[in-house]
Amino acid sequence: MIPSRTQVAIVGAGPSGLLLGQLLHRAGIDAVILERQSPEYVLGRIRAGVLEQGTVELLDEAGVGARCHAEGLPHEGIELAFDGQRHRIDFGALIGRHVTVYGQTEVTRDLMAARAACGATTVYEATDVSLHGFDGERPVARLRKDGVAHELACDWIAGCDGYHGVSRASVPAGAVKAFERIYPFGWLGVLCDTPPVSDELIYANHPRGFALCSMRSRTRSRYYVQCGLDERVEDWPDGRFFDELRARLDARAAGALVTGPSIEKSIAPLRSFVAEPMRFGRLCLAGDAAHIVPPTGAKGLNLAASDVRYLARALVEHYRSGTTDDLDRYSERCLRRVWKAVRFSWWFTTLMHRFPDTGDFGQRIQEAELGYLVGSRAAATSLAENYVGLPFEA
Repeated sequence: MIPSRTQVAIVGAGPSGLLLGQLLHRAGIDAVILERQSPEYVLGRIRAGVLEQGTVELLDEAGVGARCHAEGLPHEGIELAFDGQRHRIDFGALIGRHVTVYGQTEVTRDLMAARAACGATTVYEATDVSLHGFDGERPVARLRKDGVAHELACDWIAGCDGYHGVSRASVPAGAVKAFERIYPFGWLGVLCDTPPVSDELIYANHPRGFALCSMRSRTRSRYYVQCGLDERVEDWPDGRFFDELRARLDARAAGALVTGPSIEKSIAPLRSFVAEPMRFGRLCLAGDAAHIVPPTGAKGLNLAASDVRYLARALVEHYRSGTTDDLDRYSERCLRRVWKAVRFSWWFTTLMHRFPDTGDFGQRIQEAELGYLVGSRAAATSLAENYVGLPFEA
């Protein structure tokens, strides 16, 4: 059954929409989630896998953190590889905090299971979703399900439906300002069931281009190499990919690389994007609907969780006290944290990748900055603070 009314209509059943729904449910606030795709499609998306400590704490608050703690891999640092050597950035020693490797697919799975267990409504394969009246007091979401038209009245709409979703597209063009940077390369990523090269992520800066050795578990690896925007997945058979990856790694990592057939392979372009503001009347944007960052700094999912944290608290306060003070500050609070993460992701991307227009001078600057970074406790602490996640505003 699709209800005709709810308190909060959430558009998008990715991790941000599901997490918001779970937090609201635990606070006694009714929310209906509308999702264009099927549950199987949502779970099939291969996305991020590094969770900030604050994101893990938010999963605990939502009551879905148990499997993350049991199966996730705590990481106390990362390694930077350049000039044939690896250098460790020790998060534990520098700031006393860590990140957790736990795939976004698993976060989504845990949230879907929790929502099913509590009986909350999620409408999958909802087509022709359109948002109306959010500039007034009575917002409405219209949709079709199995060819039948429905109308969902609500108090608030949360747009958690990603960069290409209907939520931001529903805002009048003059009401939103977009900031964007397109990077002149992409990431070719491979997922395979082989043990990782290292116990921690390795970020490699190499004359042939950037490479990253990551993982989803102790038996599943995720690898990336920088590639041109005109490249095609079909041009990269597994053998060619692993030869290129091995060439960009230091000798120790290259020797430890275990290859195997890819179970997923894709090319993702890199961009930085921010839409301001993030609230339009009774429509609030969260996650990729409002901002995109290159994956270098592992900030995408974590920024979405940050938005959800602010929005959930603001909605709970609104329904408890009747005020909109926190909702009125929602966009401002989110954007301060968003821009800091955008800055870090831009900086880390600039540091680790080869840009076609910087030449030998740019390469020397990268080498100098990497040398400074691994030789200065202050510089390493700055990286660690940003990577593990900056504090939330009170």
